[in-house]
Amino acid sequence: MTAAVLYGKEDVKIEKVPIPRLGEGEVLIKVQVALTCGTDLKVYQRGYHARMIVPPALFGHELAGVVEEAGPNVRWFRKGMRVVALNSAPCQMCFYCSKHQENLCEDLLFNNGAYAEYIRIPRRIVETNMLAIPNHVSFEEAAMVEPLACVLRGLHETGVEIGDTVTIIGGGPIGLMFVQAAKLTGCNVIAVVKHDSQGSAAKRFGADDIVLTPGTADVVEAVRTLTPDRRGADVAIEAVGRPQAWEWAVDMVRKGGTVNFFGGCASGTKVPLDTSRLHYSEITLKATFHHTPEAVRKAFALIVERKIRGTDYITGEAPLSRLQQVLRHMLNRNGDIKTAIIPGH
Repeated sequence: MTAAVLYGKEDVKIEKVPIPRLGEGEVLIKVQVALTCGTDLKVYQRGYHARMIVPPALFGHELAGVVEEAGPNVRWFRKGMRVVALNSAPCQMCFYCSKHQENLCEDLLFNNGAYAEYIRIPRRIVETNMLAIPNHVSFEEAAMVEPLACVLRGLHETGVEIGDTVTIIGGGPIGLMFVQAAKLTGCNVIAVVKHDSQGSAAKRFGADDIVLTPGTADVVEAVRTLTPDRRGADVAIEAVGRPQAWEWAVDMVRKGGTVNFFGGCASGTKVPLDTSRLHYSEITLKATFHHTPEAVRKAFALIVERKIRGTDYITGEAPLSRLQQVLRHMLNRNGDIKTAIIPGH
């Protein structure tokens, strides 16, 4: 089969590799669509991901497709079924799983290889985080479940409430999903973005106000000006993974506000914080990582019910053979949100 193999920093090759053989409880999916995302772009730039992928390795993790083969003792899936398979599954037995923090599982199993004609789904994911797609939901829409699940868990853990003013820093796919999800929750949303195209997209997804960082002398003050009595936002969510944005987020919230450091910075990054402000203003700092089976099902339900339309985030389509060019194009922050990679083309 044809597949994308990550070899290192900005080094992805499209190669012929063997079709995976199945073990007990495993499923082989013929990939119909794989979506690009910010995490894949960071992996491409850095050449690895400390938790998810060590090169050389098959690449990509947002996908939907059709069951090509079901291994021994697969109970709920059969050849021909339309499915979405998530990129991980917890063990459901360790300390963290017992605390309903499955994303922190001591044996969290990751699976990569979405940018390929076929992908093997390990038994644990088949049993925990693979779902049948209803006929009225497209493959493109279903493939959005993984990033949306991460966003929904982030909002839930941050504790947003109806009527909150929520500032979201970042206009990429994740930032825009936070905008839409926060608006659906009933929040007033301020989007802090870098490009005009991101601002336009944030408006489409429900942002009440936009702050464009280029040309804004004081981004924090610009946000505070948009909040009631200039107090600052109730919640600030950082969704770009940049140290400066982490600092902005802390300064944007009101006394008693909450910050979610959702965007992961490069390993070893340090960020200075004003301890006096944190203490005397009772600022809550949170960071959320990945998703849980519960968040996956909530995201799937929103997509199935058409409360969030995954295709609204897809701004292009390309064959697998052009993946490297697509990723390089994404490095230029060109205004595209997500590109659907079609392995069969």
